[in-house]
Amino acid sequence: MSDSAFDWLSAAELSKLLARGEVSPVDIVDAMLKRASTLQPHLNALVFLDTDGAQAAAKAAESRWHKGQPLSPFDGIPTTIKDTTNVKGWPTRYGSHATDETPAKDSAAVTDRFLAAGMILLGKSTTPEFGWKALTDSPLQGTTRNPWNLAYSPGGSSGGASALTAAGVNPFNHGNDGGGSIRIPAAHTGLVGLKPSYGRIPQYPADAPFADVISQGVLARSVLDTAMALNLTAGPDPRDWRSLPAEARDYTIGLDAGVRGWKIGLSLDLGHVKADPEVRELVAAAARRFEDLGAHVEEVGPMFGPLQEHFEPLWIGSFATRFRQIPTQLHAKLDPGLRALMEKGLAITLADYAKAFEARSKLARDLALWHRNYDLLLAPVTPTAGPPVETLYNSDAFPRWTRGAPYTLPCNLTGQPAASMPAGLTKAGLPVGLQIIGAPRADATVLQAMRAYESASGWTWPQPRVLEALKAV
Repeated sequence: MSDSAFDWLSAAELSKLLARGEVSPVDIVDAMLKRASTLQPHLNALVFLDTDGAQAAAKAAESRWHKGQPLSPFDGIPTTIKDTTNVKGWPTRYGSHATDETPAKDSAAVTDRFLAAGMILLGKSTTPEFGWKALTDSPLQGTTRNPWNLAYSPGGSSGGASALTAAGVNPFNHGNDGGGSIRIPAAHTGLVGLKPSYGRIPQYPADAPFADVISQGVLARSVLDTAMALNLTAGPDPRDWRSLPAEARDYTIGLDAGVRGWKIGLSLDLGHVKADPEVRELVAAAARRFEDLGAHVEEVGPMFGPLQEHFEPLWIGSFATRFRQIPTQLHAKLDPGLRALMEKGLAITLADYAKAFEARSKLARDLALWHRNYDLLLAPVTPTAGPPVETLYNSDAFPRWTRGAPYTLPCNLTGQPAASMPAGLTKAGLPVGLQIIGAPRADATVLQAMRAYESASGWTWPQPRVLEALKAV
């Protein structure tokens, strides 16, 4: 496919061009709408494009820039919203026939923050049904594909967002992470993916299943864009009583301060996870970059035991709550794997839930105490590179607890910040992610480490293998 001048620019780079009057939001949006439309039949990353709305918003942003009154540095820069998340006037379908086209009455808190900054919503990105798995296919919207290789999954559940970002449609896209759903697709597509501390970006509505483990964020191609997006979206909201207090902080300040003298732990298995040998090798090599940057990196012993026994009740019990809300006549239209979990979850008792919450508290306490001696924990993001699109999630061949999200889920349970950074490519040419985990609420520390690693890794966009995969499109 033909490229435009905007395809691989970061939001920070576009912002500078807008400030100098060298480009117009109208031109940027038109180019990104065109690329999104061209790629959609191949990637299937979008639920829909709001062409008219995006073009009208671009004209309004253009007027603000001409007057010297932009709403933020990102005024006029496009993004998308994951289709688990409300945009006023748009339906929220969750990839499910159990939903309908009723427009949302109001927007999610994170959507409001993007709109207040003048960002332009191109449309909604795909998700597995109700965000249930770390792959992105759904009964309603079909299969989303990885721009590195269309035969493979971009991960999930923010797979539409990762595919759009890695394909050069626009600089970053909204995602959320309740078990790895930002970090896993970032790892599978070579992106930067930060799961901020729980509550750093407010949640509204905040009454859905998993609301107490989900963090909002973006999938980006640069750490600077990630930090700038956090500036736009962080801060409390009275509609979310769990949101963290306001901080007088600009997350871009101190990004380049480095990690010299830091003490960093490395665990390739967390004590129980068996990653593919190729993944272990790439992550171990990536971790050594921190030593080159002046940090002390040491392998640490087992962190904690397998998660399934203690935490499956939270997962399947929450899905059972959703199942009870779906009319019986629609059950046959659910993703079979999701329906099986929902039905299993009906047997979860209050005692099961209570034991799981007790175990969660212990895990959070143990990791917080561990971080008293270490600035960061490094680990893989996933045990494998992106699997083929036909992979059955939570099957015997790809169990959730050992192949899907064993490295990422702990940080959702504890609420601490964690990120994925590109660790390199497998022999098959698929990306692998290095996970950078910080102490509770240490988002700035994680961002600083991400930027130090980025500066040393040599990873740049566009990636040749992506260009090759998209050449015929």
